[in-house]
Amino acid sequence: MELSKQLRKYLIMGSQNCDRNPERILKEAIEGGITAFQYREKGPGALEGEEKLALGRKLRSLCRKHNVLFIVNDDSGLVEPLDADGIHVGQDDVDVQELRTLFPKKVIGLSISNEVELRRSSIEAVDYLGAGPVFATSTKVDAKEAVGVEWIEKVKHIHPEIPLVGIGGITVNNAREVIKAGADGVSVITAVTAAVDVKEAVRKL
Repeated sequence: MELSKQLRKYLIMGSQNCDRNPERILKEAIEGGITAFQYREKGPGALEGEEKLALGRKLRSLCRKHNVLFIVNDDSGLVEPLDADGIHVGQDDVDVQELRTLFPKKVIGLSISNEVELRRSSIEAVDYLGAGPVFATSTKVDAKEAVGVEWIEKVKHIHPEIPLVGIGGITVNNAREVIKAGADGVSVITAVTAAVDVKEAVRKL
């Protein structure tokens, strides 16, 4: 499947986002139809070391079984132990050129939230872009100011050739706007992890 389609319904999650078993939530999300998953064990209450790796292995195994793209967040040290399909980084993480050298065949995603970042980023080294935060979000402690769907339109206009995912504050109620603005996919955390009916939430995205 081409990458733009694999990014259509993109769940980001770590144990700190779950009020119950993360494996259970991921399993339900897969049944609901997610196409990509990013393991983001980060922030207050996140697992570390061996525990982080152990949960990563379980989630990786679920994704592999169901052909769901498995991406790790920021931590390049997890790519090989988890045999991840790729890695997603922000502006302050490992340089994407460096990542491309380390992982020539892996999928690399990069978050972009304004024109300065877009200009100074090595777009040719990445496989997809995460644009946002589209809407205000409370999941990330250090989240930047919301940029609106206009930012999706602008990035797609400048780089029509690269798959684009909307990130930040996306819910079942506003996901359609993001896709309409030109995004190939939407990435969500709490819209799925905090949903009463996970499968139904994914279906509506």
